[in-house]
Amino acid sequence: MESKGPSIYAPTTSSVDLSRSIDEDSLVDGPLISVDALHSAIRREFQPLPTPCHASLLSILHVVYVVLSLCVGLLCELKFGQEEVCTRILGAVEGDSAILFGKVFLWVLVLLFTACAQRHHSRARSRGYLRFYRKMQGLKYLPVHVHSAGNVLLLLVIAARMSPTVHTSMLLSILGLELLVSLPCLFYYTVKVIQFNRERAPPDVSQEENPHIPSETGFREGSNLEEVVEKQADLIEYLKQHNTLLSKRLLDLTAQH
Repeated sequence: MESKGPSIYAPTTSSVDLSRSIDEDSLVDGPLISVDALHSAIRREFQPLPTPCHASLLSILHVVYVVLSLCVGLLCELKFGQEEVCTRILGAVEGDSAILFGKVFLWVLVLLFTACAQRHHSRARSRGYLRFYRKMQGLKYLPVHVHSAGNVLLLLVIAARMSPTVHTSMLLSILGLELLVSLPCLFYYTVKVIQFNRERAPPDVSQEENPHIPSETGFREGSNLEEVVEKQADLIEYLKQHNTLLSKRLLDLTAQH
């Protein structure tokens, strides 16, 4: 019985070894993907944000609006000798009404800019730039907050029913103050996004391998639990999308080789 045992199991062992050798040969002989190709595929994921152009355009339009409002207020409402020009340009519309109509149009532009910025920042968040997204979370909403405060002040001035001279002076003062606060916010936002675009840094997960950059993973003493949970949720969502993208890239590169 003992002499028959090896003869019974010997073919099975040899078949297993044969299948292993075939699998190993297929792995070795298969197309190898270079590290440079993978790194170049990952680096192509960076997409710069186009919002600095939008912020610059909004700033220019804001300056133009305030300058035109000053001209309308001084020449048409405060009566500095240009009544005929105002009547020819504005028609039956009063100067203050024209200023308020322009403010509504500017408010719509600010809302569109905020929605556009939120859309592009959300895309950057989905690509793994979680620290940048949280850093810019409040900054991109500053212009709409400033204009909201300006709208409230304008409503208070309209409701106060002051004399025409004081009324127009208060309107122009509020618009000038709003411009002085809103422009630095847009300028600071533009500078930060331009720096982000120039750095072309890898996603946060890749940066955590650098010992000089603090890690976002794990709970530390003094940390806010809700903030940590939010960070981990963002990180998990990015890793899922990143793994799916890398799997597709690997299949494409394997097919090319």
